[in-house]
Amino acid sequence: QVQLVESGGGLVQPGGSLRLSCAASGTIFSRYAMGWYRQETGKQRELVAIIDSGGNTNYADSVKGRFTISRDNAKNTVYLQMNSLKSEDTAVYYCKQEPRRDWEFDYWGQGTQVTVSS
Repeated sequence: QVQLVESGGGLVQPGGSLRLSCAASGTIFSRYAMGWYRQETGKQRELVAIIDSGGNTNYADSVKGRFTISRDNAKNTVYLQMNSLKSEDTAVYYCKQEPRRDWEFDYWGQGTQVTVSS
């Protein structure tokens, strides 16, 4: 029922920018916190940024000051603006609907590849 579709990934040079989008359907989007996660090859998935239903945000230390998470409830979409990209940012990026109850499923998007390389 709940579907999350990421887009906007691609190849970018170090220092460049990219904006990821995650379009949600089948959910009352505005009621949920949304997160962006990433998984580098050979590493564990990690939280990048999260935005709650009230618009409050938190970021991983590694991206703070460079990335901005935002949401447009009218469009059921959460964004991740990535600036000053580094090679270390190369990963598959996933969006997630954060569960509000212990029984709720963790809904993930399919992921979008971001590659930062010269």
